[in-house]
Amino acid sequence: MNKFEMPVFHFNGTITSEQLNFFNKHGVILFKTFVDCDTVASFIREAGEVQRHLLETDVKKVNGIPLKFGVDTDGSKLIQRIAFTSFYSKKLSEFVTGNKLKNLLGFMGSYQGRIGENEKDGLVFNHYVNSAESRFTQLGWHTDSPRDLFLGSRILPMLNIGLHLDDCDSANGGLRVIPGTHKQGLLKMLFRKKYFIDNKPDRKEAGFNIEAGDLTIHDGRLWHRVQKSSLQGEASRRRVLYFPAITGSYHPKTAGSATPFYHKLAQIIDHRLTGKLSWARLQTTAKK
Repeated sequence: MNKFEMPVFHFNGTITSEQLNFFNKHGVILFKTFVDCDTVASFIREAGEVQRHLLETDVKKVNGIPLKFGVDTDGSKLIQRIAFTSFYSKKLSEFVTGNKLKNLLGFMGSYQGRIGENEKDGLVFNHYVNSAESRFTQLGWHTDSPRDLFLGSRILPMLNIGLHLDDCDSANGGLRVIPGTHKQGLLKMLFRKKYFIDNKPDRKEAGFNIEAGDLTIHDGRLWHRVQKSSLQGEASRRRVLYFPAITGSYHPKTAGSATPFYHKLAQIIDHRLTGKLSWARLQTTAKK
């Protein structure tokens, strides 16, 4: 890993010029203790209640976005990725729509931004854990921008904001970014890495020492991935709430929304990598 150093920033309600300059240069920023430990604990409880409801009601998709299922360390069923989590939680919805987060939209510069609670995948709860049957331990290299191309739109400015609910130092995996790649051209954005398949460390990548309650923001054009934890079981657990800040036309999702192609592609890659299905079966899955 390279010598990139993340300064200690705190968010006090407004973006400082130092913070904005750092973000514009590197495409990423980390705010320490964005929420306190009591808030972290309450959000974990809320996400647990959402999972319980979805499992009890046998929900497989939310607004067209597939849930990602796995098995927890105790053998119980686990939803490892939940889209639109705030649809099922008043407390999480109030957090996403609150003024504190709206004040972060200044990182979008001159663009009129908004928190996309009802758009793209909404508030996503990611739950990484290394267990014998876990299906979600890491995430390969990608940028967030090609989603716009899949949806027939030009690439628009976007922020990916993550509230981290567990401690995770850089030695224990977690978020990896290649600083400055938000300024790359379109060809490098599309072809520098094999989307979601490539998990190899990059000599220019940077990791972070995350504590529960920290918040990260990265530009959607930035190459990033999630490194698999080197630990097993409970010590490997990492939970993150991610949500987008976007601009452009308003495109809310509903229960009748179709599954975007890039999610079908992700399912194919996931099954292909885990060897669960034959290639013929995967082709059939992609057509559904």
